[in-house]
Amino acid sequence: MAGLVYEATNGDRFARDFGLRDQIRRATVSVMSNIAEGFERGGAPDFARFLLIAKGSCGEVRSQLYLARDQEYLDRDAFDHIVALAEEVSRMLQGLIKRVRERVAPR
Repeated sequence: MAGLVYEATNGDRFARDFGLRDQIRRATVSVMSNIAEGFERGGAPDFARFLLIAKGSCGEVRSQLYLARDQEYLDRDAFDHIVALAEEVSRMLQGLIKRVRERVAPR
């Protein structure tokens, strides 16, 4: 997802809006960075917490994609593709959060 966001925000349409371009890029990188950081912490509770943060960043990316689409910075095909991917990542994160929480739940 990050590669697609970087590619989509490299175009001339985003050239005037540094704030949105940089924010959507940071949010996208935040998704993958929080997954990695949580995993490296080595404990399920920390991992679950960082996965939730990553999921929140995924929602932020989707929100910013809608704004970029409204401003006509993205064409419909690029928007649809990246939003669908962000939704899929969010669903996958939710499933992983559930599994990680099951591992720490008292039995």
